[in-house]
Amino acid sequence: MSLFSGKGEEGDASVRAPRTATPAPPAPRDGASIRQPTSEGRTNVANIGKSISIRGDLTGNEDMVIEGTVEGKVDLPNNQLTVGVDGNVKAAIHAKSVLILGHVIGNVSGVERVELQANGKLEGDVISPKLIVAEGAHLNGGIQMSQPAAKPTSAPPETSAARSEVRKTG
Repeated sequence: MSLFSGKGEEGDASVRAPRTATPAPPAPRDGASIRQPTSEGRTNVANIGKSISIRGDLTGNEDMVIEGTVEGKVDLPNNQLTVGVDGNVKAAIHAKSVLILGHVIGNVSGVERVELQANGKLEGDVISPKLIVAEGAHLNGGIQMSQPAAKPTSAPPETSAARSEVRKTG
């Protein structure tokens, strides 16, 4: 028998496993957004699995999905944080956008938005210009709908020193 002939010892059909296409990634649950690949064809998403437990501060420069347990502080000011269905987070959270499908205990600050899906539970205050709360979600805390940072105008604002000079002379 030839190792690469594709035939078994007694002339059987191919003993090699048939080639199959790479399976597509699972569809997002409960309205989670799909990540777009980067220019290199990869997605930059850090995953903390169901069996992982972390105590301490998490910071980073890529999107993150938490399905395990995290206690401490999560700081992703330029990226999205998703707390998955099995995620259990006891932390102060600061991220560009926050999607909660699991359970969060702690204050949540979203630079752009905070979204609480139907099965999500949040016990803490929310600070964000946009807050989406799906029917069936649990939110126990305060809400501050902060405005996004204003873009500077073409003319610089008058300083208090310049105003006081104007008052002195005129």
